[in-house]
Amino acid sequence: MNAPDPVRLARQQRAAAAWRTNLRWTAVLLTLWFAGTFGVSWFARELRFDFFGWPFSFWAGAQGLLILYVLMAAAYAWRMNRADREIGEPAQVPTDMPADDAAHADDGDAARHR
Repeated sequence: MNAPDPVRLARQQRAAAAWRTNLRWTAVLLTLWFAGTFGVSWFARELRFDFFGWPFSFWAGAQGLLILYVLMAAAYAWRMNRADREIGEPAQVPTDMPADDAAHADDGDAARHR
């Protein structure tokens, strides 16, 4: 029986650690999403103070939560890019796609009609 390749084993361990980090980030961001979306909506009547001249509940619903969602998406993208660098594996073209079709992957059916 062959001994496991230490380089491959280390890469798998880094990938598993990155996946656990991904799950933690997803859980935290979903918690923020839930708290922002439902928490602010649920307690909107009790949030009676002015924020930049508007009632805070109106501001949070109309602008603040959109900003929160964009910041959450940016934080997730930043963290996942960092995790990819830590693993040492940049995003790759799927191996089942021929090399000449890789440049036209976004063309939809164009690659099939050659």
